[in-house]
Amino acid sequence: MFYDYKTGKKRVLGILNDTNDISEVDRIPSDQEFTYENGYYGWVASVFVDIRKSTELFVDNRKTSTAKIIRAFTSEIIEILRDDGNLREIGIRGDCVYAIYTTPQKKDIYELACKAFCVNTFLKMLNTLLNKKKMKTIQAGIGLAVNQDLVIKAGRKQSGINSKVWIGKAVTYASKLSNIANSDKNHNGILMTSCFYNNIIELLIDSVPNNNIKTWFTSYCDSGVGDFYGCNIVMSDFDSWVTGGMEDE
Repeated sequence: MFYDYKTGKKRVLGILNDTNDISEVDRIPSDQEFTYENGYYGWVASVFVDIRKSTELFVDNRKTSTAKIIRAFTSEIIEILRDDGNLREIGIRGDCVYAIYTTPQKKDIYELACKAFCVNTFLKMLNTLLNKKKMKTIQAGIGLAVNQDLVIKAGRKQSGINSKVWIGKAVTYASKLSNIANSDKNHNGILMTSCFYNNIIELLIDSVPNNNIKTWFTSYCDSGVGDFYGCNIVMSDFDSWVTGGMEDE
């Protein structure tokens, strides 16, 4: 047998008997501070951007155009999400782009919300350009969540195969919401947990005075996620440029 199960038992017991050092922190540290023996507990927020009906897109016979669409989608969303000192992980899972941040303050959560609004506007730009090229347009759902979660490094020592594991609601709920955002259930394009909404709403009201901001949101409830909120907010200058024909200055 290729697997040495007796040695494997010793490794498992070594892990189970270890007194893991879990630290509650204001900010989740960068990768180099993680070991196989420690872990960190702190406020984490994440965003997932998931293409709707991607199976139909992936089986399209026009493979070259499909590849261009996916590359344009992932390239610019990564560009929007990556420029942040609080970023702790960013990647692509199939038809979804995701990013995870440490968010010790409300303003950090609000900044992530603004990134989501920018992504929502970019999707409008992308579809406008796809229409001009007579290519298939896409729909995507954006999910946002924040929670005080546990983060550990997991994998196999000395194998080079390891990754951070985010244990809690911030990642799982953002992923779930991205799966139902902009769906046939008439959900908005951006969905966020109630905790995320409660942390950004006052800052959003302060940033856009003289508007009844709360009317921009719709409240929902789901047995798997609980209470959450939806909106279709876009960045006004960006949206006006797209609507105005996207002429370069």
